[in-house]
Amino acid sequence: MSLRYSRPIVLAAVALMSAFAGGGCSRDANASSSASGPANPDEKRYPLTGEIVSADLERKVLIVTHDEIKDYMPAMTMEFLVSKADAANARTGQRIRAELVERKGEYFLEKIWPDDSLTVRALDASAKALAQDTATRGRGVYREVGEAAPDFTLLDQEGRAIAASKFRGKKVMMNFIFTRCPIATMCPAATQKMAGLQQAAKEAGVTDVEFVSVSLDPEYDTPGVLKEYAELRGLDLSNWSFLTGPDAAVRHLLAQMGIIREFEGATIKHNLATLLIDPSGRIIHRVDGSRWDTQEFLPKMKR
Repeated sequence: MSLRYSRPIVLAAVALMSAFAGGGCSRDANASSSASGPANPDEKRYPLTGEIVSADLERKVLIVTHDEIKDYMPAMTMEFLVSKADAANARTGQRIRAELVERKGEYFLEKIWPDDSLTVRALDASAKALAQDTATRGRGVYREVGEAAPDFTLLDQEGRAIAASKFRGKKVMMNFIFTRCPIATMCPAATQKMAGLQQAAKEAGVTDVEFVSVSLDPEYDTPGVLKEYAELRGLDLSNWSFLTGPDAAVRHLLAQMGIIREFEGATIKHNLATLLIDPSGRIIHRVDGSRWDTQEFLPKMKR
C-alpha cells in the first residue's frame, strides 16, 4: 500500500532524510541498558506478568504477585525496585506486564505496561479499527487540513486508556516526539515550543484547549517513561497528555497524520508536525518542522 502525502511534507521528509544520512535521531541517547539488552553479563532479563499488591513511592518499590517465570522463578509475591514515575503510576490490584531485571543481587522492573483486560481490549479494538481505516482510505490515507482527525485509543503518562473522543468539545494541539531524541532542533525543540504555547494560551485566557504529544518510540516510551520525561522538564500536565501504546496503533495514526517514521538500527528518522484540531475533531491548521512561534497558532486557538 502506498501513502499519499502533500508536496510540502514530501519535501520536508526528503530534507530530513538527507540531514540524517550520517546519523539520525539516536534512540539510545541517555537510555538505560534496557533499550538494547544487558549492559554486562551479570545482568539477566525476563518477561514478567503479575498483579500489583502495593506501591511504596518513597522507597520506589512495587510489591507484585507475579506469574511463573519459566526456567527462572516460580510464581510468588516479591518486592521490585522501579522508577519514581512507575511507582506513582501503580494501582493496587492492577495487572501489569514488565521486564524483570536481576542486577547485582537486586530485582528491578522496567518497561511496565498495564495488562488488565479492560485496557488491553480497548487498545486492541482501537488498533484494529485504525488498521481497517488505513486500509479503507488506501492512497488517501493522509488526512489533509479540513478533514477529521482519526479516532484512536492510547495510554497516557499515568497509564490510563485515553480515547480521542475525550478531547471532543475542546481544541487540541497535537505533535509527535520521542523521549530519547537527542537532536536539539527536533523533539526537544518541539516539546519546548508546545510548552511555550501552553503558557501563552493560559496568559491569553484560552481555557478550552488540550495539548497532546504522541510517542514515535512506543517500545521504549512506556507511560512511566513519559511521565518521568515530563516531570524532569517541569511540564504542566494539567492539560497536556503524553500518549503511547501498541506500535500497530501508533503506526497507523502516524500514517494518517502524515508523520514519516523509519527505524534504522538504533535510530529513528522522522519528520515533525504540529496540528491544531477543532472541538469537532477537524484538523484546522498544520505546521511542519519545529520553527514556528506562538503566533502561528494562538490567534486560531482564540477563535
